[in-house]
Amino acid sequence: MTQNTFHLSFYASDKSFFEGECVSLVAPFTDGQYGIMAYHGNVMAAVVPGEVHFTVPSGETLVAAVSGGILKMENNTVLLLVGTAERPDEIDANRARRAADEAKEALLQKRSITDYKTAQARLVREINRLRVKEHYSYN
Repeated sequence: MTQNTFHLSFYASDKSFFEGECVSLVAPFTDGQYGIMAYHGNVMAAVVPGEVHFTVPSGETLVAAVSGGILKMENNTVLLLVGTAERPDEIDANRARRAADEAKEALLQKRSITDYKTAQARLVREINRLRVKEHYSYN
């Protein structure tokens, strides 16, 4: 580990997304986007659906669409646990659009508050996936 890096362990519920050295990380929290760099103070925070950007020592910046989760920084090590994490090239835009449309339709249904909140969360996730796909895909 060089002096200006920290170790990042980034996991989604179904896979290890990234494990290695990192120069900086920007993640979405309940009160906005925050950046973390080497030797940042200890922190534990809730992650909300959005974009995670992190830069590796080579200078390459990687982007992921994430769902909610938690981030812990301690002793120059970051543990980022999220429900889902996808690179822009992993996102199927057509599938995301269909899922967003289904979530919008579910919001219009007169159902329980639980169903409404679930549909809201699905809609936020799919809109986020589409935004990441459109802004960061080069295909």
